[in-house]
Amino acid sequence: MILDLRSLFVNDGESLSLDCRFDMSEVDFYGERPLKSPVSVKGSAYSRAGIVTLSVVCDCEYTAPCDRCGKQTVKHYKVPIERVLVSKLENGENDEIILLQDFKLDLYELCFTEVVLAMPSKHLCKGEDCKGLCPECGKDLNDGPCGCATTSGDPRMAALAKLLEN
Repeated sequence: MILDLRSLFVNDGESLSLDCRFDMSEVDFYGERPLKSPVSVKGSAYSRAGIVTLSVVCDCEYTAPCDRCGKQTVKHYKVPIERVLVSKLENGENDEIILLQDFKLDLYELCFTEVVLAMPSKHLCKGEDCKGLCPECGKDLNDGPCGCATTSGDPRMAALAKLLEN
C-alpha cells in the first residue's frame, strides 16, 4: 500500500487516518508460517509544526508450536511504529527517520519489516514456565510428572558434582 503524503508536507496541521489489513501469511519463520490471519494496522500520519510523523500499531496473531512442548499456541502481539517522515535528509542515516521518495511511503514494506523484527525467536506456550517434554519418554511435563527416573544431570559433570556434595 503506497501512501501519497504530499498534502501533509504542504499543509501544517493536516492528518491522515490509517486503518488497513495486510496479508503476511506467506512469511516463513523457522519453517513455520505463523501469521495466518491478516495483520491489522491502525494509526495516523500527521503534520505538526512542519514535522510529519507516522504513528501506527500493527496487531498480529502469531500461531506456532511451542519450542519446548510442541503444543500449538496462539499469541497476540502489538507492534508500535513511530517514525518521523522527511522528504530530504542532510545528516546521514537515522533509524527513527524515514526518507521518502516523491512524498510516497510503502506502508506494507514498513509494517512487514517491523513485524518480522518484533516476532519472538523463542515461542513458548506458557512463557518461561513451560516445562517441555521428558527427554526419556516424551510426555508433556506441563500435564504432570511422567514417572521416569530423574537423572542427576550431565554424567560428564559427575566429578564436579561430587565436589559440591561436601
